[in-house]
Amino acid sequence: MTQADATLVGSLLDNRYRVTGLLARGGMSTVFRGIDTRLDRPVAIKVMHPQYAADSNFAERFEREARAAARLHHPHVVAVFDQGVDRTADQAYAFLVMELVDGGTLRELLDQRGGLDVPLVCGIALPALRALSTAHKAGLVHRDIKPENVLLGRTPQSEATPSATVKVADFGLVRAMASASTTSSSVILGTVAYLSPEQVTTGDATARSDVYSFGILLFEMLTGQVPYTGDSPLSVAYRHVNDDVPPPSSVNPRVPAALDELVVRATRRDPQSRQADAGVLFDELDRLRTELVITPAAVPALPPPDHDVDTTTGDTVPVRAGRHNRNGTRVYSQAELAGELADTTGEHDAVRPRRRRTRRIALLSALGLVLAALLGAGAWWFAAGGTTTVPEVAGMDQASAEETLERADLDVDITRRHHDSVEAGTAIGTEPAAGTEVDQGGTVELSMSMGRPVVPDIAPGTPLADAEAAIADVELVPVRDSEADDYHESAPEGDVLAVSPEPGTALDVGEEVAIALSLGPPPDPVPDVAGLSAEKAHDELSDAGFEPYDAGEEFAEGVPPGAVVRTDPEAGARPEGDTPRVGVYVSNAVEVPSVTGRTVGQAESILAEHGLEAEVDSAAGRFSVVVGQDPEAGELVEPGSTVTIDAFP
Repeated sequence: MTQADATLVGSLLDNRYRVTGLLARGGMSTVFRGIDTRLDRPVAIKVMHPQYAADSNFAERFEREARAAARLHHPHVVAVFDQGVDRTADQAYAFLVMELVDGGTLRELLDQRGGLDVPLVCGIALPALRALSTAHKAGLVHRDIKPENVLLGRTPQSEATPSATVKVADFGLVRAMASASTTSSSVILGTVAYLSPEQVTTGDATARSDVYSFGILLFEMLTGQVPYTGDSPLSVAYRHVNDDVPPPSSVNPRVPAALDELVVRATRRDPQSRQADAGVLFDELDRLRTELVITPAAVPALPPPDHDVDTTTGDTVPVRAGRHNRNGTRVYSQAELAGELADTTGEHDAVRPRRRRTRRIALLSALGLVLAALLGAGAWWFAAGGTTTVPEVAGMDQASAEETLERADLDVDITRRHHDSVEAGTAIGTEPAAGTEVDQGGTVELSMSMGRPVVPDIAPGTPLADAEAAIADVELVPVRDSEADDYHESAPEGDVLAVSPEPGTALDVGEEVAIALSLGPPPDPVPDVAGLSAEKAHDELSDAGFEPYDAGEEFAEGVPPGAVVRTDPEAGARPEGDTPRVGVYVSNAVEVPSVTGRTVGQAESILAEHGLEAEVDSAAGRFSVVVGQDPEAGELVEPGSTVTIDAFP
């Protein structure tokens, strides 16, 4: 742990976030474990290195990118809670507060296992693509897809069943780093092993660029290695621009041909030949695994990092020429870049066979073109020709807003989000806000409204994870309502039973949608055996799959002695279990005997034999004759009831 890291441990950032220990360190930042003292919850705190906090360009971009990332709500996206700059000490620290994900990264899993089998690749890739698809739908581009940014967080059940959930981290940090004034010369954005050709040649990054990087990630998961390596980062970047990525089966012959084709298409050098975005790539991979009957494997849980161990985050970092950190963004001056490319005339290590010497002439010819493109990209990316004021576009339609911003000599990135009061298709505003002075040629984020979010159509039987993702995709908050869980004839146990409010309901952004789950098909009901003899009742209950037992006797009006009064559980109830027990209660009613015409003494004896009491007028003797009784003979009464006798004389 460095002296700076040790100084931060125990400190309170922004009078709110207590730094409790070191998690990982990279060239751009250090990640700490911490506590949000206001909400009393554990968090991860990414603290940028001090030179970035002092850079006004970086600070402005860092704040904008953090806000954009915080708008992403998805179970497979690492949530961003807060950002700020702490100036309470002698040194300023820019920091990002994120969801704490205990576990490891895909990089650690690849380091442990090398290439992964296809079911596990699907188990990791599909949720990661869901997360990336959510960002693309919101108009965000990640720009730095790599194993270090795919986290494998341990689930609460991991102690018994070692499984993990997949989460994608660090949306937008590449753009924030690129805006730092320390990177004022030519720059390649991203991590070199996963760079798309257009990121190398122009600095542009779109959803299709993320698709390329994800294709490289798929290649590495399937084979245990990236397609290109080299003596320097620029030699690897050169291969991305000039060579076609080989199929994974060239390294791992067990890769199915259909999966080979998917990876090859995702890594085409021409962006238009790739899948349009992560959503399309997800659909193709999901359809492929269905056709190949591949069940995604559970993702193994990795142990959390030792807090005292100095681990490397694999951050996207600026590295000066000659410092070839393979996990970070490279920043070169034009002279350094020319020197690097001049050295890149030999053959490069790759997964394909070495090419013939005759191709070297073509490579040498291409070097000049690549050098020109890279130098041009650097000049374009950092050129600054004065300032302009961001115009007001709120309330305009998209075409008008874009035209207004472009007339102000600004580039436009469009993001789409729901809004409680701005109609769909209408501009909400910009970031930076209208009236802000910015560099000419700079990029402004135009936020377009999608209207109020609407509860998505979630049918009974939808898997819980899919329902939560669909709700989060429309910027609503899924919550569980266990009290509403119930049985359903067709929805499997654990899948969605219903949502509340019902699908189609318009809500405000961030409102909760309650999810009730199915308990599976309802158990068989207890049959109604009231009035039957105890023996017959037991037979019917046994035939229905229950275990009957004698629960006792009780009186019920009109139920003959020995007949069933009721069951526990009652008739119609649906007790759980393989063979639920059902108690049977029988009637203990007494049928009043006839004592009319008997002597009082005889009547008393007969009633006593039936468990009844006799009440006789005190004037009557034992040999008086009974002329009337109440209750009358044949009536059903409770044991111990009193029968009133009228006698003569």
